[in-house]
Amino acid sequence: MTDNLLTLAEDVLSRARRLGADSGDALAVDAQGSDIEMRQGEIEKLERTESRGVGLRVFVGHSSALISGSVFTSESLNRLAETAVAMARATPPDPLAGLAAPELLARSLPQLDLVSAYLPESEELKALALAVEGAALAVPGVSKSGGASASASRRKIALVTSAGFGQAYQRTGVSLSVSAIAGEGTGMERDYDYSAACHFADLKTPQEVGKSAGERAVKRLNARKIASQAVTVIYDRRVASSLLGHLSSAINGAAIARGTSFLKSKMGQQIFAKGISVVDDPLRQRGLASRPFDGEGLSSSKRELIADGILTGWVLDLRSARQLGLAPTGNGSRGLGGPPGPSTSNLHLEAGQLSPEQMIGSLKQGLYITELIGNSVNMVTGDYSRGASGFWIENGELAFPVSEITIAGNLSDMFMTLEPANDLVFKSSTNAPACRVEGLTIAGT
Repeated sequence: MTDNLLTLAEDVLSRARRLGADSGDALAVDAQGSDIEMRQGEIEKLERTESRGVGLRVFVGHSSALISGSVFTSESLNRLAETAVAMARATPPDPLAGLAAPELLARSLPQLDLVSAYLPESEELKALALAVEGAALAVPGVSKSGGASASASRRKIALVTSAGFGQAYQRTGVSLSVSAIAGEGTGMERDYDYSAACHFADLKTPQEVGKSAGERAVKRLNARKIASQAVTVIYDRRVASSLLGHLSSAINGAAIARGTSFLKSKMGQQIFAKGISVVDDPLRQRGLASRPFDGEGLSSSKRELIADGILTGWVLDLRSARQLGLAPTGNGSRGLGGPPGPSTSNLHLEAGQLSPEQMIGSLKQGLYITELIGNSVNMVTGDYSRGASGFWIENGELAFPVSEITIAGNLSDMFMTLEPANDLVFKSSTNAPACRVEGLTIAGT
């Protein structure tokens, strides 16, 4: 099937070249998926999707245009190519636009083991959703389900460029999730858990996921408010990954080129404590965001973005690299309907030495955060403010649940005091262990 996609991409690109495009690329995607959502044992959504599309980007000089379509008759492909070329001719030139030089293109593809030997069909997905919901409801104190879901998908991607690149790959995905509600009336609390993987064999069991979600919800019952103060905060690993998300946004090449990042002048400087390492690895075996080449046909490679606490590089696509006068890093990402932009792949913070329990045990008072709400982060200044809930730490133990608070600080200061725990688990495309951060301000009562 990937051969068919390559043929489709080559066909529409060659039509555009014949109609006057100087250069261009074409991305073809074939995707199938099944998704089921249930609540209290009843199906709320059962969906099967199949889609096939092509995104054509053409250049006339330094002017470009991108258009996508999903009808592949000869007439439709001709119209797609004609429209793209006409749009490019009417577009102002952009000296930063253009394809990768041939020497930058990926020539051999690594084997990343992204395709599951087995994917569940609708009936098995229904059974999985029922099982995960049942496991959550079986936890004492859980009063009802907030919903359960199970999904399976297969995606094939082909990219062809006029510079001589033509490669394709495919990936699969499976997921399982549930939300559990504990308590009654105005005292109800909600929490969740999930599992996602490329391979069905790597998915957690419904019993594990459901039990975890239910226990999390019950632990949040009888939450209290706390007084406003400055304390040490420990982020549960489930929310610690959000700190990596802010880092990723701050070192994104497009933001650096626009001058809209608080880290824009920090290349080569210490922005974390010594010993801290942040890695972007598009070649991780069975990784949820692994890819053998990027959205512009460049080779992908593992990069240490933070090494011993020092910022070593930006996340660049071709355009942002040209704007900054740097070499591209193979981080171009694109879909059918938009041009490439810089993006990380499998991003993670390396684990530290202490367990979360040891971190908690070291504090006389502090806050253990399990959920973040909203997102008020100024990426120009690094000012950070988010709603939160979790558990108050008293004399080295989780004393009681807390809610309706806001935590605030500045990301530059937070990064410098951040200490990772040793509980790193690769659960999504961005992963971090629990993290201890000093001196955040809590706005409470």
